[in-house]
Amino acid sequence: MAAAAWHNYLMENLQLNVALKEWDTVCEALCAGTQMILLRKGGILESGGEFEIEHDRFLLFPTFIHQNVQGLKLPYRSLALPVAAEPQTIAFPGWGEIIRIYHLPGRAMMDSLSDMHIWDTPLIDMRFNYRPDYPLYILLVRAYRFLSPPTLENTLDYAGCKSWVPLARALGTAESVRATTPEQLSAAAARIETAFRV
Repeated sequence: MAAAAWHNYLMENLQLNVALKEWDTVCEALCAGTQMILLRKGGILESGGEFEIEHDRFLLFPTFIHQNVQGLKLPYRSLALPVAAEPQTIAFPGWGEIIRIYHLPGRAMMDSLSDMHIWDTPLIDMRFNYRPDYPLYILLVRAYRFLSPPTLENTLDYAGCKSWVPLARALGTAESVRATTPEQLSAAAARIETAFRV
């Protein structure tokens, strides 16, 4: 089996037992191919000149109650519906694989990538201003969309302000499709690397 075909086979037959909590609007943007990047502060390790993250493959765990419409660009604000509480059942819209991690040295670089994400200025400001001594990173994500989103009961174990959530049981990735093509991901990487002069 060719290397590319073997990779595709592996990606389609994973069992994932960890999820990354992210705004529902961002999860949907990733699964639609509208966005291919995430921002993270902390939780990144450097080894041999390369950046590594605790989990490089994960389910996308949508959160609702803390979504701030002011942190979204105008066309996406109507998608952040107001809710009084998180849903009792988690429907995972897809999953992601980290392709590359970039250290974000300054705001100008992020501003040059404005068309690559759905966040508005207040959200970007908050990410830079929160814990300013901690470096900020861009994660390039290959996202997959579930044809029929798997579900789990939303328990207190998943509550709280934490990024990574171990799940009660693993969920399979067999019924999922790529949100973007390899060419689109390569183009996104080239954009980032040109902006950062990597």
